[in-house]
Amino acid sequence: MSPHDPRDPRGREPAVTTVDLKNPSLYINRELGVLAFNQRVLEQAKDTRLPLLERLRFLCISSTNLDEFFEVRVAGLQQRAQVAGTALAPDDKTAAETLQAVREEALDLVSEQYRVLNELLIPELAAARIHIIKRDNWTEAQDAWLRRYFEEELLPILSPLGLDPAHPFPRILNKSLNFIVSLEGRDAFGRHGGMAIVQAPRALARVIALPRTDRQTHEFVLLSSIIHAYVGQLFPGMKVLGCYQFRVTRNSDLFIDDDEIDDILRAVQGEIASRRYGDAVRLEVSSECPEATSGFLLRQFELAAEDLYAVNGPVNLNRLGEIYDQIDRPDLKYPAFVPGTPRALAPGADLFAAIRRGDLLLHHPFESFLPVVEFIQRAAADPLVLAIKQTMYRSGPDSIIADALVQAAHAGKEVTVVIELRARFDEAANIALANKLQEAGAHVLY
Repeated sequence: MSPHDPRDPRGREPAVTTVDLKNPSLYINRELGVLAFNQRVLEQAKDTRLPLLERLRFLCISSTNLDEFFEVRVAGLQQRAQVAGTALAPDDKTAAETLQAVREEALDLVSEQYRVLNELLIPELAAARIHIIKRDNWTEAQDAWLRRYFEEELLPILSPLGLDPAHPFPRILNKSLNFIVSLEGRDAFGRHGGMAIVQAPRALARVIALPRTDRQTHEFVLLSSIIHAYVGQLFPGMKVLGCYQFRVTRNSDLFIDDDEIDDILRAVQGEIASRRYGDAVRLEVSSECPEATSGFLLRQFELAAEDLYAVNGPVNLNRLGEIYDQIDRPDLKYPAFVPGTPRALAPGADLFAAIRRGDLLLHHPFESFLPVVEFIQRAAADPLVLAIKQTMYRSGPDSIIADALVQAAHAGKEVTVVIELRARFDEAANIALANKLQEAGAHVLY
């Protein structure tokens, strides 16, 4: 018998093992897989081998990721859970069962995020002379400076909204910072106190740097702490019994039926307009918020108790990333990365001549993207170039490539651009880009 003969010594064919690909145990739940990935992101915030401010950024990234998870994934699960006969997921879980599993995992993840912030990062930042100062620890000088800041910068633009039969609960913007205030006494119009809502405009910085006392020390105060401290000035003649921050996350997924629409751009524009006030899917409140108050908020947003997340810190955790941008400490950040450039495309080289000699492969981000930008700019300006065809998925607000394409269209070249309008959370930017290119005379496809 040949040594490669698959049969056993008795001449029988080997047994063929079959796999039942419909077996639920073979599959990882998609939503739980996303949460597991986000847990690995959070692990980077705990890795002491990484620069401290980069660890803070990883914490913020995990918070941003979780926001998007609720805006899209949990929102979709909640919709499917309300529809009878919805198909099971490959792991054999119903939408309701997946929601319960997500709730358990998300609670653990959120708890760990705030533990990392309060027990690891804040003390380590303080050791590096970067202080996030709580209200209880303000000095008299800091209190005086912050009071002036509130009166000059915040008081003129904060508009408290009293809650009574004539003033119903206001519309709350997706992921905005808000405060619910419990009051006692009579206001300037003689009305009895009750509850009010204070909304913090998104334009306000969430992290305020205190005046420097020395060149090595950075001190910051959170916007939420300042509003908490001086919120009474918004209600003259009344006594503030409690002030609690909260944030609601809304369904931000776009529903577009490709079979039912004639103009995808107008359809996306219509959906974007409703995203800011979609159905609520999650409520975050301060852990100090009384149960009665959080219950009141849940009813306003038509949410259940399992949609409530009480947090030990700022509800808009991701905005702590502002600290990273305000501190010039190279020792606490990754070294600046300088991408390489292929020898054939060194500065001063003839780009078109290099391409004629053979194909060039660029490996981003390890190699510079500048040759691509230069290629498009050169093509836009070269009188021998008759047409440019380009795909664009995402671009920044000041895109050099978009400017080059506009220049080419103005020069009479045939410019065709394929744009992904539904690049998640960049839809509005891509619509603006499409309009800019069309106004220049480019052909835009979606």
